[in-house]
Amino acid sequence: MHDASAIYTIRSRYSSLSAKEKKIADFILEYPKESVNPSIEELAERIGISESTMVRFAKKLGYSGYQRFRIALARETIPAELQLFESEVHEGDDVVDVVFKHACATLEETHATLNRTVIKEAASLMASSRSLLLMGLGGSNIIALDAYHKMIRTGLACQYSGDYHMQLMLASQTGEGDVALLISHTGSGHDTLALAEELKANGCRLIVLTSNPRSPLAKAGNLVIAVNAGRPSVVAESFSARITSLVLIDVLYVEILELMGNRGVENLNKMRSVIAKRRI
Repeated sequence: MHDASAIYTIRSRYSSLSAKEKKIADFILEYPKESVNPSIEELAERIGISESTMVRFAKKLGYSGYQRFRIALARETIPAELQLFESEVHEGDDVVDVVFKHACATLEETHATLNRTVIKEAASLMASSRSLLLMGLGGSNIIALDAYHKMIRTGLACQYSGDYHMQLMLASQTGEGDVALLISHTGSGHDTLALAEELKANGCRLIVLTSNPRSPLAKAGNLVIAVNAGRPSVVAESFSARITSLVLIDVLYVEILELMGNRGVENLNKMRSVIAKRRI
């Protein structure tokens, strides 16, 4: 992977590109900032070429994949303040207000666009599962742990691991009747997609929680719960998406308990009772 400017690399290798690749290059050179945050699916559709051509374009420029090229382009074209968080922070702005307003906006937008039918179907799948796997990598693993912390109270047979290889091992042992909730902000990581592939190959039902409902992971899911966080940024931290994802986990938890009725309440009281014994 080279350290040269992404824009310079496009211009210096332009003559070696195919006609379709030149179409990509022309668009990016004309709209460099606008080319950063759309997903590969969205940008390919906008330019009018295939996703595979986008990948070949990035590799011809010397990058290992499109995501690496996208990060290089972002670092070159996106102002430093926009690489810190989802929204721009100007000098004199109250950072507290900026962070809270963005988190509230993401919550409100997701609330307004949330597919209630999908939520109920996901809760029903989870409530009737033989085994429920809570999975995610990186920052999404923290959300998966919170989901495990919630769902274990219901009495469902839950499984969780913070280690990727352990998650793969758990996925390899799934089968029909099992359900996995797989969480990913971008929905495009190779390791996350490998988990999805293994789960699907074994007949496990897959529920995807993501900010990118057009991602490869979303396409693999039986059900997709979408966080409306605007365009997933390639460089900024997804703080508000994480907060909204945690709220959606709470929604699923309550829906599941309602479906379970008295059995859920009894299991919840067992948990409360054993915890109460450890308090002064």
